Amino acid sequence: MSDATMARNGRVTIPKDVRDALGLDTGVRVSFRARPDGVAEITPIRAGVGALRGLLRGKHRATIAEMEEGIADGATRS
Repeated sequence: MSDATMARNGRVTIPKDVRDALGLDTGVRVSFRARPDGVAEITPIRAGVGALRGLLRGKHRATIAEMEEGIADGATRS
């Protein structure tokens, strides 16, 4: 368990071991939830698939067959 101290302005630095465990990096948005039992939860907000739009613009465009092959390939590795 890690500890942190809240600054006067309400900011708290999330300890490195917690950031690493949650996969947090600069710019990642997080959601906070206060449970009735007094426990606080922090959850990374993962971008939806819409955030990927335009990521590969001008690069390789995969065919449906290539995408299906990639999906099948990934499913067999799980």
